[in-house]
Amino acid sequence: MEKRNTFTGKLGFILAAAGSAVGLGNLWRFPYLAAKYGGGAFLFVYIILALTFGTVLMITEISIGRKTQLSPLAAFGKLSKKWGWLGKLATFVPVLIFPYYCLIGGWVTKYTFASFAESTATASDSYFSAYVSSTGEPLLWFAVFIAATVLVVIFGINNGIEKLSRILMPALLIITVGLSVYVVTRPGSLPGIKYYLLPNFKELSFKTFLAALGQLFYSMSLAMGIMITYGSYLSKDESITGATHKIELFDTAIAFLAGLMIIPAVFEFSGGDKSALSTGPSLMFVTLPKVFNEMPAGKIIGPLFFFLVLFAALTSSISILEAIVSGLIDNMGLKRTSATLIVAVYGVALGVVCSLGFGIWSNVSIIGFSILDFLDFISNNVFLPLVGMLTCFMVGFIIKPKSIIEEVEINGDFRSKGFYSVMVKWIAPIFIFAILVSGILQSFGILKI
Repeated sequence: MEKRNTFTGKLGFILAAAGSAVGLGNLWRFPYLAAKYGGGAFLFVYIILALTFGTVLMITEISIGRKTQLSPLAAFGKLSKKWGWLGKLATFVPVLIFPYYCLIGGWVTKYTFASFAESTATASDSYFSAYVSSTGEPLLWFAVFIAATVLVVIFGINNGIEKLSRILMPALLIITVGLSVYVVTRPGSLPGIKYYLLPNFKELSFKTFLAALGQLFYSMSLAMGIMITYGSYLSKDESITGATHKIELFDTAIAFLAGLMIIPAVFEFSGGDKSALSTGPSLMFVTLPKVFNEMPAGKIIGPLFFFLVLFAALTSSISILEAIVSGLIDNMGLKRTSATLIVAVYGVALGVVCSLGFGIWSNVSIIGFSILDFLDFISNNVFLPLVGMLTCFMVGFIIKPKSIIEEVEINGDFRSKGFYSVMVKWIAPIFIFAILVSGILQSFGILKI
């Protein structure tokens, strides 16, 4: 087995973990949900949940990783032999996500370059659908993106993941702040800013809570094995609680700034119609290119925005791949390069299938879903919350919260340990069960969020 590296310092860990948390969900789901649920009211609920629910789950996962010095595949078994199967389930989540996330990363890569060369064409209603339904070009850009991801992971923790995170994360923050400042200072942006920032508590509802809860859970890379993996590379000299708060701050700041950038811009473009702010790929690849095409400086803003999205997608795909590779190194004693290339071959094979699901295999469906949407449903709406809920149960009732508290207190007193124990045993599992049920109901069109 390879000698386990550690991050060279707290900053490297924070930037790498924040890079994992900051992904496409921050940029194409958060603004939509914030707009739909009253802007400030949604932000209010989201921040409270981040400081409570999010903090508890992230501390738990980082502590499991640092305590065991293992990837999820082996970490759960070390904590409790009878619960070793949960490590396999936790690792199955990134295994499912990696291929289609890299395919979407390929779409982002294509748009990053297309926004320079053919920005007017990308604003066409049919541009995105024509692109994804073709065969050769999506696979080419997919190959470029997955190759970049694989290359970084092969270079390892210090020379690959940490080094790139130290470059991309500050660049991502600078671009996000710059674009946000540009948007909010444009004439006509004020109605969108007010809607986004001023809470309308009349719009608070159970759906607002549910939407914020689900967004937070997915946004922070919880229950994907990533925080356990990165925690296993964290030095015993670093504070887990301090690092957790900084990761949350970075993740929430990027999501907040994404909303500040996107909502006023779409409001101005649509004349104040919040229904114009769609979610998912349609926001990223259909609505926003139209908005950039209408902006005076759109030919500069558009490419900068897609560079931002590309950085976010790349840092997330790297962390997803690392969670799988780390497991192969720990359990099978493989060298990093061999383990990474094995996962890459699998990722390419399934990614090609997902891509063709929009083209020549578009007539193929699985319980009503396209191939990519089915994988997304199974991973994000079923296994992700299931792993999170079972992790809380294991910590709360099998190994007991004390085992996590002891790991946290290596670096000083854990002042909120009483709150932590109650949260991880009773409240967090109920919250995650709500995410599980609502996610399944949404996927089948029974519940609209």
